[in-house]
Amino acid sequence: MKVAIYGRTVEKEFEKYVKEFLTVLKQHNIDFTIDKKFYEFLVREMQLNLKNTPLFETHEDIKDAVKMIFSIGGDGTILETVTLVKDANIPIVGINTGKLGFLANIAKDEIQTAIESIINNKYTIDERALLKVDSKSKIFSDFPYSLNEIAVQKKDSTMITIHVFINNEFLNTYWADGLIISTPTGSTAYSLSSGGPIILPHSGNFIITPICAHNLTVRPIVIPDSSIIKLKVESRSMNSLVSLDHRYVINDSSDEIIISKAEFKVKLLKLNSTDYYATLRNKLMWGIDKRN
Repeated sequence: MKVAIYGRTVEKEFEKYVKEFLTVLKQHNIDFTIDKKFYEFLVREMQLNLKNTPLFETHEDIKDAVKMIFSIGGDGTILETVTLVKDANIPIVGINTGKLGFLANIAKDEIQTAIESIINNKYTIDERALLKVDSKSKIFSDFPYSLNEIAVQKKDSTMITIHVFINNEFLNTYWADGLIISTPTGSTAYSLSSGGPIILPHSGNFIITPICAHNLTVRPIVIPDSSIIKLKVESRSMNSLVSLDHRYVINDSSDEIIISKAEFKVKLLKLNSTDYYATLRNKLMWGIDKRN
């Protein structure tokens, strides 16, 4: 089995776990290739001896070449890994060295058992829907997809006006600091912090969540993921900020934005020992009460 490894940087306290991870792979005779920039970090900052280790830099380097890709970091690193995997159907395995870890849910002290479970096929593949963005100016032309959300926000201190159409039917005009279109995966991210609901991963829905709406009766709405969403933006500055997960551009407000469900899904590897409801309870600390 050959796998890929992607990461950015690792805090000092997690260095020993990264070393353990690489050691365990070697002990099980698992071949691996490492992202070039991450390799340079590991050699420079952690003084690891990784001579003769194959390196990769692009999507084409790993497409059809590895069975899965390990993402070492937090949920943000997972989102970056998605832009690398694209539509290659390579399962992503998240090892959490970040803070929350909804997507990167293998804890640092579970590395040994996690790899053994993977070797023994004690896992399932969890397919997650993505959003696709389109416009006349072809923003994000390199990879116009997001796993969590697409957000349209004000560029300066002045609020923006966003006219929203669902399947060409007018939904509402939002006077707000911005608008979030979220997948179920992203329902526990930016949308949640803006008052949106939690949606189970395979619910088949999108969420439209306003950011600081200037009308108290405006609330998030859940729509089918078969919907085509069109946004028309008005702004005094003539520009707005459009983001796909961790990427963003400044866009001309006259450029209509079309959002739909992507034609492919991202695969996340889930160990049989993990449970989404348990993840919700643990990560959001549901039920944590000094009376219990």
